[in-house]
Amino acid sequence: MQDLSVFFEQEHFIETKAPNAYQPLQWGANIVCATQKSFHWGDADVVIVGCGDRRGQDRNAPYSHSANAVREELYKMYYWHSDIKIADLGNLLPGATMGDTRASLVTVLTEIYNAGKIALILGGSHDLTLQQYEVFKKAEKMAVASVADMLIDLDEAEEINAGSYLMDMLTETPNFITHYSHIAFQSYYAHPQMLETLDKLRFDFYRLGKVKENIDDIEPVLRSSDMFSFDLSAVRYCDAPANIAGSPNGLTGEEACQLTRYAGMSQQLTSFGIYGFNEEHDSHGMTARLLSQMIWYFIDGYLLCKTESRLTERDEFMVFHVKFTDNDTEFLKSKRTNRWWMKLPNQTFVPCSYNDYLLASGDELPERWLREQERLM
Repeated sequence: MQDLSVFFEQEHFIETKAPNAYQPLQWGANIVCATQKSFHWGDADVVIVGCGDRRGQDRNAPYSHSANAVREELYKMYYWHSDIKIADLGNLLPGATMGDTRASLVTVLTEIYNAGKIALILGGSHDLTLQQYEVFKKAEKMAVASVADMLIDLDEAEEINAGSYLMDMLTETPNFITHYSHIAFQSYYAHPQMLETLDKLRFDFYRLGKVKENIDDIEPVLRSSDMFSFDLSAVRYCDAPANIAGSPNGLTGEEACQLTRYAGMSQQLTSFGIYGFNEEHDSHGMTARLLSQMIWYFIDGYLLCKTESRLTERDEFMVFHVKFTDNDTEFLKSKRTNRWWMKLPNQTFVPCSYNDYLLASGDELPERWLREQERLM
């Protein structure tokens, strides 16, 4: 296992705090930090990485230490998840160029991935999502990606930036994205023809209104994801005051926490990145507080994920036989987490929601069933 300390700043956030600054049951007393003598990130379940490079948004932007503002709030929270071990590597050293930073981040994330840990990135500009993907590209393994963002970053540009990175991630060849889902986009900021083109690729897009109407339907989307990227712009301005480039509409803080909890519940997720936070614009530290709560809920979901049974353990599931529109199938419901799966004609089970079961029981074709079938063709 590679020593990653050379990629990180020498001073860690925890060193700015007095000894015994945190109570025994607070996160700050339980997270293992890179500068501590007992540090060994290989023992952790989740590894925190700060990367404040914002040059993908503004090429002249200075390196940001906003990740420490999130740590300020996160470390004060109470640690209800003693079965989960968390390590914090600190903040990545800024590269001489944006490309240098990206290369360092890929190296770090690849090591975390190869060690079977989950990387939690406190990021700068949203284009760093591409480095989450490049881990799979280097490993030549297919990935399911999900992004929460009010915008769909598919601009055409000479250089990769926060507004264009999806073009590279979704269209380059060879490509290792098996499926892509975009969560909470706002229709008035999305080009209609672009959505039509991506729909033909069988990618899924959930507009903000759809997410707010029934957020539980997004849980199966995140349960199927290998990587999840969350841009702060997905949250409405009043719930995240640092989001000055955002919108008066968006997810509430509570909905953002619910989505990150769903992401933590995924048994196949390998990385989760939060991007777009700049503490300089934060009012009373309220956005940093929201982000820390999102992380708390992510870990809460991960704890629940560890209790889930395998689908082969049929005694741990309730089985419902359903016939709809000339299809005979099975729905499974976990006795431990109340989550649902549905069986496709190829005999595989895919995550679904209770709403999908209700539609099938009423002899209606669930859209999720149809989309999964289209992707199999």
